[in-house]
Amino acid sequence: MNQVIKIHPMDDFKERSRGVLNDPAQRQNFRGAMDFLQAKRRAQFPDQDELQGLRELGSQIRRYSLANLPRLLEQLETQLTANGIQVHWAQDPGEANAIALDIARRVNAKRIIKGKSMVSEEVGFNHAMEAAGLEALESDMGEYIVQLAGEAPSHIIMPAIHKTKQEIAELFAREIPGVAYTEDVDALIRIGRKVLRRKFADADIGLSGVNFAVAETGSLCLVENEGNGRMCTTVPRVHIAITGIEKVVEKLEHVPPLFSLLSRSATGQAMTTYLNLISGPRQPGEKDGPEEVHLILLDNGRTQAYADGELRETLKCIRCGACMNHCPVYARIGGHAYGTTYPGPIGAIISPHMLGLDATYPLAFASTLCGACVEVCPVKIPITNILVRLRNESQVKPESEEATLRGSGLGCGAQRRRKRGVGRLGPGVQPQRAVQAGLLVHEPRPCAVTQRAGRLDAQPHPTGPRAQAAARSSERAQAVGRPDLTCQGETP
Repeated sequence: MNQVIKIHPMDDFKERSRGVLNDPAQRQNFRGAMDFLQAKRRAQFPDQDELQGLRELGSQIRRYSLANLPRLLEQLETQLTANGIQVHWAQDPGEANAIALDIARRVNAKRIIKGKSMVSEEVGFNHAMEAAGLEALESDMGEYIVQLAGEAPSHIIMPAIHKTKQEIAELFAREIPGVAYTEDVDALIRIGRKVLRRKFADADIGLSGVNFAVAETGSLCLVENEGNGRMCTTVPRVHIAITGIEKVVEKLEHVPPLFSLLSRSATGQAMTTYLNLISGPRQPGEKDGPEEVHLILLDNGRTQAYADGELRETLKCIRCGACMNHCPVYARIGGHAYGTTYPGPIGAIISPHMLGLDATYPLAFASTLCGACVEVCPVKIPITNILVRLRNESQVKPESEEATLRGSGLGCGAQRRRKRGVGRLGPGVQPQRAVQAGLLVHEPRPCAVTQRAGRLDAQPHPTGPRAQAAARSSERAQAVGRPDLTCQGETP
């Protein structure tokens, strides 16, 4: 379990893909799993009109949240602080892990029990803690299995989907003392639960992700099925939540539509078993809950995406995994072939602003552009359009005006371009071009949020027909008494 998982997206990408393609059992396993998930999703959306209406609402909520992101982050920090939750800002994975480690050392923690969190995978949390002498154990069953195997998750929702019950049985018999080989699924689950139950009681810190952060109430929403998320956030005396800065929404009423889309799109459930709303530490008279609650807000390239009107669409993602489940490429090569924390179509478009286009450009070509991902995305991210944008960026000359991402031109094979590290949007953005495009205010107003969150201040100030149409839409919305969820400069 102490094995360090090295991620090299472009090293041997073709070889990793061929390895899966030449493994009939692996291909059959993935094909069967994807067919199963597709069928479950279809069963949850029998009414196409309802589905499309809900998708449009979800898309507008996410656009509205992103259009107002700097303000909402300020409001979120203010409300969380008032609720007794300590807020920390991290520019990159190193800062995020350092913050968590500082908290752990201050409370003399030795053990950390984790709920499911892809952001913690993104920052390499487990390995950072283990390097510092702390035990970090996954409590989600799928995550526990891949951690025990020394592997990375192959899917953002079902991390161990690439493993058969026989492989899991062999793993448990080999790695867990006193466990005999069994292929009985219920028995395997009981074995995992027995191990983890003891760890909950012994843990000093519980770590979780965040599905939605509500600025209005200062609430952290956590969606899960196994109950381990609730255990992680209530049993240990300290709770650390970690999430990307894009997960904020303005109002509590914005959560139900997104929650409905998330659960039905991800696992084909009408709703998950648990929806946790965390709004502060344990209060006097309460019988459970942590004594301290911390929230780490991570940038890690998200301001890069925010500064670009097209790439900003990637930040709408609610991490349901539906695009993976319906992608013909993912179904054939699986998640590990991508070599990134986030595989599949969504991984291909968000990894460049986290790792750079120079490290990830072949992923943009790992797609048929069939559009299945676009059709099922619950918040209507134009994934194929962005993939084409990234393909073009990987081929343009870094000296040209079209070169906007770090690593532009790497697809041409010129090694000298790798050394130049051409322009990064967000931190290191080409300021003049960004300001001219109305995407970024180079000198934002001096507020703690915009400074610590990578200078997100502020929204574009669009003019022209589209902006006028958006304004008219806003006026109509106000006239009928419903909230305006139209992003500035865009008409839904």
